[in-house]
Amino acid sequence: MSVSVVVPCYNAEKFLDQCLSSIEADPMKELEIIVLNDGSTDGSLAIMEAHATGDARVRVIDKANQGYGATVNRGFDEARGEYVAVVEPDDYLKPGMFSALYQLACKQDYPDVVKSSYWRVYMADTPREHLYHCHYYHRVKPGRQPFVLADAPILIQKHPSIWSALYKKSFLVGHGICFKEVPGAGWVDNPFLIETLAQAKTIAYTDEAWYCYREDLPTASSASVNSALALTRWNDMVDVLERLGVTDRGIWRALYTVGFRHAGLALANGGLEQRDACVLLKKTFRRMDPAIVRAMDTVSPHLKQAFSQLTGESVGGSGVLAYRISQIREFGYTLKTAGLGFALSRVGLSLKRRSAERS
Repeated sequence: MSVSVVVPCYNAEKFLDQCLSSIEADPMKELEIIVLNDGSTDGSLAIMEAHATGDARVRVIDKANQGYGATVNRGFDEARGEYVAVVEPDDYLKPGMFSALYQLACKQDYPDVVKSSYWRVYMADTPREHLYHCHYYHRVKPGRQPFVLADAPILIQKHPSIWSALYKKSFLVGHGICFKEVPGAGWVDNPFLIETLAQAKTIAYTDEAWYCYREDLPTASSASVNSALALTRWNDMVDVLERLGVTDRGIWRALYTVGFRHAGLALANGGLEQRDACVLLKKTFRRMDPAIVRAMDTVSPHLKQAFSQLTGESVGGSGVLAYRISQIREFGYTLKTAGLGFALSRVGLSLKRRSAERS
């Protein structure tokens, strides 16, 4: 078996048929589709069983509810493929993803991880639905294939997107890599991202995209994000890098970028006025190297001020002008890859977030 795809499902009936049909559209014969019912109370199980009847590559596992991490781990344990992958039941694929990624794996002498770009689906299932390239499209330029994380740290700087990849099963087993098992979903994809990419000795990448990820609407409130959980998982990622003895400044800078993004949401939700959130923010900032923070032109002056306030470390460094220039560069990238309308919408959302941070 070449590839095993794990689809963890909990009350996913709305999109599950589309999801499974899109995986089955891949002509790959050596493809195993493991669909796990995590104690769903809707019609998910019936949909899975119907697909198993229609496609011999589909295998259904019905089990009690344990949460996302435990469910994916069960799928990985059951997998017979040389490589494993994850597909979320509310997403879908353009045809041929796993055939293409496995071909890339063969071409690059079977690397630990095979990573691809993906599509961001905005205004999903509405007349205004549109697909945009992901944040690292055209930005992963390691100069060689295969490569290591230090050659392309942007892969950990944006959305974890652990599902736009193949992972060699022997690599995961050999390093004891699995998902944290917590109730619900719990953002456990974050530490898994770091565990895999930071330990991979060989990563292959393609800018071609197949995975279609349904995102929240661009106008969604940041209050919907559990900033405390986000910061907790960020600290889990720091734990991983420290355990592995990672010293590359590019990797740490990428992870700090994620940390400041979560910190900004926490501040926007009144973090400094909430004791528990303030303690978590202080813990987060104190795990950052002030010298690296000082040189980061992508962090707003307001966030650097909050960093200094909570740590007692002065990180003035690059100021307002450098930050504005970095924002202009980001606008230019979004304009080029997604068009004027989307670029302007992101500017509006960014301004709202900055305003909320300062309030």
